[in-house]
Amino acid sequence: MTKRSGLGRGLDALIPSEEDFVGPAGPPGGVTQLEVSVITPNPRQPRVRFDPAELAELAASIREHGILQPLIVTQGEQPGQYTLIAGERRLLAARQAALDSVPVIVREATQQELVELALIENVQRADLGPLEAAEAYRQLVEDFGLSHEAVAERVGKSRVSVTNTLRLLKLPAMVKEAIAEERITEGHARTLLALTTPQAQVAALQSILKNDLNVRQTEELVRRLSGERPPHPPKIGLPPELAALEDRLRHRLGTKVSLNPTRKGGTLVIHYYSDEELDALVERIAAGGE
Repeated sequence: MTKRSGLGRGLDALIPSEEDFVGPAGPPGGVTQLEVSVITPNPRQPRVRFDPAELAELAASIREHGILQPLIVTQGEQPGQYTLIAGERRLLAARQAALDSVPVIVREATQQELVELALIENVQRADLGPLEAAEAYRQLVEDFGLSHEAVAERVGKSRVSVTNTLRLLKLPAMVKEAIAEERITEGHARTLLALTTPQAQVAALQSILKNDLNVRQTEELVRRLSGERPPHPPKIGLPPELAALEDRLRHRLGTKVSLNPTRKGGTLVIHYYSDEELDALVERIAAGGE
């Protein structure tokens, strides 16, 4: 069996190898059957949105082929009750398919592991939305005292990625709702974080939705709302003969001189920095013309 990589212990510690598939009479840790009614959802499950159409498709597949990958559960607080660790979509689809029982593997798990393992399963399958991932990271950081670095190591992400995702939780409710409903992307949302007030973030969100702005356009909008001036395009160098003339004028007048040629003619800009300097320039130019 090929080993999964990149997520520490991850689901490799949970998903059985082929020899584990021994049926209900097998040894502890093997695959057995449990009634659906005795399995409760993982209270630490980060994923809160499940696509109804996808669930219906999975339920139809389960009716025809059964559940091919067992659910992972742990003993519940009450005897005979079990708490789901991984496989919530399969459990929901099994209920929709009216199955009486499902294949499971029983594992021991702490409250922290309930978060970690549910998070890892969803990360591996790219099932979590940005806010769902952020909430799971928050639980690991605030409820269990993990550092951003430790969270990143457990889920196979960079520390910067974990930190940036956590910052999404600081956004106003209206912006988070737009993320959850996929009306804006995580890229849009991260750009809005550069604005310092919720009011500005909501105003920018409304402009994004009204004008269907992409992320690059949103970055420009945020710069404008922040009062930043757009960067000036680099000045195209003067032809050598004009550059030499500009230099001669600068030395002759003793101040900054700018030649700006256009297709027809151009402008000559002579800079001065005080009234006295202006008077001196006028006299110098006038004297040179006599």
